[in-house]
Amino acid sequence: MITAFITIRFLDILDILLVAFLLYQIYNLIRGTTAINIFIGISTLYLLWLLVKALNMNLLSSILGQVIGVGVIALIIVFQPEVRRFLLIISTRYIRNRKFSLEKLFSFGEKDLVEVNIDSIVSACSNMSAFKTGALIAISKRSDLMSFIRTGDVINADTSSRLLESIFFKNSPLHDGAVIITKDKIAAARCVLPATDKIDLPPQFGMRHRAALGIAEKTDAVVILVSEETGAISFAKEEDIETNIGPNRLRQILEKEFSVD
Repeated sequence: MITAFITIRFLDILDILLVAFLLYQIYNLIRGTTAINIFIGISTLYLLWLLVKALNMNLLSSILGQVIGVGVIALIIVFQPEVRRFLLIISTRYIRNRKFSLEKLFSFGEKDLVEVNIDSIVSACSNMSAFKTGALIAISKRSDLMSFIRTGDVINADTSSRLLESIFFKNSPLHDGAVIITKDKIAAARCVLPATDKIDLPPQFGMRHRAALGIAEKTDAVVILVSEETGAISFAKEEDIETNIGPNRLRQILEKEFSVD
């Protein structure tokens, strides 16, 4: 009797690559957070279940099988923030960043432009950096950030460097919190932003850094922050933060983020 060799189809290779990509994205989401310990525990439990099944340990296999069977619901509850971030990444990185969109389909050739007064923002950040005035500015792209705007005081004024500097002046009643800019309007000030769940951040990162990363991870907004201790300007987008940038570098970043294709 001739034993046939194992055949590997193209779809098998594609299946392996897709699973590897999915696991890699999950790892990136939970890396540096407390969820990584839960994920390791669940993976260990699953491997144990496979082992007892292979050894025909029926009773233990049945118990673990029932636990894993209802574990999907528990996973959704435990990893709810991570699931939300994963869906957001799919939406922002792999769908919205593509050339095709429903908005462009029905825009009849009009360019999708997000107007931002870059000069005023850069000028304000430069002045606040020189005087070590702490600031946190979130600029929306496609998200309206309405749930975060409601946590602050609505302003709805044209973006200007003087207004931004006045808001973050240390004696101003609006300086504590974040400013949200949407469609070239300072929509609100003193807004509360969610802090990131990451636990492996550098020790010099304060609450402004954590809030900047938090809103950048959960929305498509870009965030500028000025350190009150050092005056350093930083920029956060998605899961990344670039620290100690000057006004020229900030201008380059904003022009790239809000340039017209």
